[in-house]
Amino acid sequence: MSAYFLAEACIALRPEAGVSVEGDVITWSNVDDIPSDAEVQAKAVELETAYNATQYQRDRRPEYPDLAVLADALYWSNQGDNTKLDEYYAACAAVKAKYPKP
Repeated sequence: MSAYFLAEACIALRPEAGVSVEGDVITWSNVDDIPSDAEVQAKAVELETAYNATQYQRDRRPEYPDLAVLADALYWSNQGDNTKLDEYYAACAAVKAKYPKP
């Protein structure tokens, strides 16, 4: 398990605590009720699973058309010309097809 997900798990389980994670060593401070290693591991697996399940979103983000393109397309659509809006939607659909939601 990566130190990142261990740290995120610790924060999720005890947000009020001070915690540091180096490798797989967790050091707690300012907390009386320290979660068990099993609790931390389970939460870390949960967080990593959720992160991995949304990889398609991170893959899509840089390839979507710029929002300025959408703003321009909406302007022209309001003027009665849907050409740019149709192109924007097609570009978004292409990105979604390239990185499908699992």
